[in-house]
Amino acid sequence: MKPFDLIIGAALSLGLTACASVDSLQDDTAVVTEPSLVEAAVEDSGLDVVVHEGDFAEIQQFTTPGGVSVWLVSEPSIPILSVAMAWEGGEAADPEGLEGLADAVTYHMNEGAGDLDSLAFQTRMEELNMSFGCSASSDWTSCSASMLTDNASDAMDLVALSFEAPRFDDGPFARFLREQEVSLNTRETNASYLAGRAEAQALYPDHPYAREKSAESIAALTPELAKAHMRKLMVKDSLIVTAVGAVTPEELAPMIDEITASLPDSSDLPETPEISFTTDKVFEPVIVDLPQPQSLVRFLAPGLKREDPDFFTAYVLNYTYGGGGFGSRLMESLRVQKGLTYGVYSWLSFDEKYQNWGGSGQTKNESVGDFIDALKAETALIAEEGVTAEELADAKAYLTGSYPLAFDSNAKIASQMMSVRQDDLGVDYFDRRNALIEAVTLADVNRVAAEFLQPDRFSYIVVGQPEGLE
Repeated sequence: MKPFDLIIGAALSLGLTACASVDSLQDDTAVVTEPSLVEAAVEDSGLDVVVHEGDFAEIQQFTTPGGVSVWLVSEPSIPILSVAMAWEGGEAADPEGLEGLADAVTYHMNEGAGDLDSLAFQTRMEELNMSFGCSASSDWTSCSASMLTDNASDAMDLVALSFEAPRFDDGPFARFLREQEVSLNTRETNASYLAGRAEAQALYPDHPYAREKSAESIAALTPELAKAHMRKLMVKDSLIVTAVGAVTPEELAPMIDEITASLPDSSDLPETPEISFTTDKVFEPVIVDLPQPQSLVRFLAPGLKREDPDFFTAYVLNYTYGGGGFGSRLMESLRVQKGLTYGVYSWLSFDEKYQNWGGSGQTKNESVGDFIDALKAETALIAEEGVTAEELADAKAYLTGSYPLAFDSNAKIASQMMSVRQDDLGVDYFDRRNALIEAVTLADVNRVAAEFLQPDRFSYIVVGQPEGLE
């Protein structure tokens, strides 16, 4: 087993990226030697454990007797166990007219179970010095738990109880509904939310991602509906688990099986279709009226899938374009030189179902026209002239040097492994990604800039009361 300090040391030497979910699966066999896989049978446990002995960490892969797939980093020097669980299927699977149902499920997973009401459940977690909570995104339902290894058995018993006999009591459910009502009101003055709504209506109005919670959908939710939907979201055949801590596979496997023993084997959730965003869907500027002294400007263009051979190149390029804070072209031009904004940023969005190359910034209402003109000019310049060798070197240095900050706790390591699993990047991902960053050439970056950062590929959404737009 590799001690935790060696794990972090390896991460530091590798200099992984600032987010595990920003890199892609690319064929890097020409530049990286495949790390060894060692198969070992755990004595007297009935487990077949495949051990990935990578430079980053030793990751043990096994399937519990109950059929749950687990990745484990055993770390004996830190007496903490962190477990992450995820099920494919989330908010997009809410039935039409019941938007908010997945959120109702996850909200209540630590609000009482069995004989323990909400207060008793929270008190028991405090007594065990543990944390446990769940959340839902568009396509995933997730739960995580952290605990002292000495308390792991009792803590896992409590987590298991939450899956076996969640209460969905009237009191917590009424609180959930009140919080949702407040959220419905506050979102109408949230510029980012309004920009996202306009983006959905412009590009995918009939897609499940475009559906919103409403006063009617929230009012239609009941504890009974939430309890039934939990048994559709949280099922054995779509569950994946990652864990880090002072535990062995033979110790962890029965804990995981106890947690999942009460879950249904499977369920039928609707398939979320892909969103096609191509250059023929570029739209005229959309203005969303919001009385405030500044306008939010969101810009977006078609992006790349993770498996695209140019994805890594685009990711490195984006750091120089607008992803690198004060070191980026957009920040230097629009803030430092022209004084049009406090900040402007760009990103690559690479959800499995929807990809775009986007960004945003805020400026005074009266300078929106100048802001967009400057944005177009800087985008055209980088497309025409590309980046410099120095800029490329700076981008690589940052992207290969910042990642260890995301690995300073067992919970963060478990979360990073979960991102790798959800995106199907492969157990050797952490060992491959640095070489993929370093393999990006100046010629490739400038070729991708010329193709993807043409100003006419971008659409604009402005939230505020802008001036100077034609």
